Amino acid sequence: MKKILFISPRNPFSGRYSGDVIRAKKFIYFLSRNNYVKVISLDVQNSRKKESKLNYESFSHPDFISKAYYIFCSLLKFKPLQLGYFYSAKINEYVKNNHQNYDLIFFQSFRAAQYLPKNFKKKTILDMADLVSKNYEQTSKRLFFFNPIRIIYFIESLLLKRYEKICFSNFQKILLHSKKEINTVEKKYKKKIIQYSFGIDNIKKKYKFNAKNYKIIFIGNIKYVPNRNACFEFANKILPLICKIYPKIEFHIIGEISKFDKFFLQQKQNVKIFNKVNNLEPYLNKAICGLANLKISSGIQTKLLTYMSYGIPSVCSQQVFESFDAIKESKINFYKNNEEMIKIILKLKRNKNFSLSASKRALQTIKKFKWDKIILPTLNKILN
Repeated sequence: MKKILFISPRNPFSGRYSGDVIRAKKFIYFLSRNNYVKVISLDVQNSRKKESKLNYESFSHPDFISKAYYIFCSLLKFKPLQLGYFYSAKINEYVKNNHQNYDLIFFQSFRAAQYLPKNFKKKTILDMADLVSKNYEQTSKRLFFFNPIRIIYFIESLLLKRYEKICFSNFQKILLHSKKEINTVEKKYKKKIIQYSFGIDNIKKKYKFNAKNYKIIFIGNIKYVPNRNACFEFANKILPLICKIYPKIEFHIIGEISKFDKFFLQQKQNVKIFNKVNNLEPYLNKAICGLANLKISSGIQTKLLTYMSYGIPSVCSQQVFESFDAIKESKINFYKNNEEMIKIILKLKRNKNFSLSASKRALQTIKKFKWDKIILPTLNKILN
């Protein structure tokens, strides 16, 4: 039995529908089967009702002034601004005083990597999931030239690239999802990377074709800019065109969203938003399809696996399709432009054989993504 310290920038037990939170919770669960695991996190929502057996300690976010100071310090040190946002002096102090008591430290995302103790000679694992610098660089290129947010994203992408390089040097084992990104890192930094994917708990098989199905689903954290842009583009440009043909079709957005974005999206015709959802199942009834219409994509598309686990036909952009190695063989419906997307959605609405075939392929593919099949081989690689 190993003593493991698991550091997460967000509360893994908060119930948030976010890939990093779900992934962290699953790693903790499987690591705890045969090891002692101490979990510490910054994000605190006191929602650890079912996790009482775990040794979990949470630390509150610093006050506004302290957080602003930490962000400013990150900038002065040429480090990503996000490190300042997710910094906690209390977490840093805990790790500094207690790290020698553990055989292994698991860092959930690059935001937790800043807590790496200087003199820790034992095993260190960093779950990066994807190269965040790539997302920020692509987002900055797609924003309006004079948009001040574009400048922030561009600067952050440069700082992230620099910090990712430091991480590749400092951590013994690093986890990434995309084979393409792994090849790039291994070639550039001569660093062996462990590949892994996302998983699902159960296969629900809930999809039923019905000509009266009226929901187009989007699941994800809408505070994440690529998700936000995908929702606004669909609500503004695509949905009105579809509603000219089928006026009762609705666009259902499920996930965390800012009050500002929620207000503006709800002004759109046939758009409904569900912010905090404990059980997805009722919200997926009568779905035509699930969307993954991001223009920028890398890493793990949790939403796609969720749709597939319910047997719901998916419609994704070419960018998402090309970034997700494991789904390419499933012949998932993907499009190259908005006209193709509309045609696919309308065909899923009208054509029973087309819809049921897409659902069948999804259910066949998702069998490979059960959590035990995904995570146990990964744990063998990082623990041994």
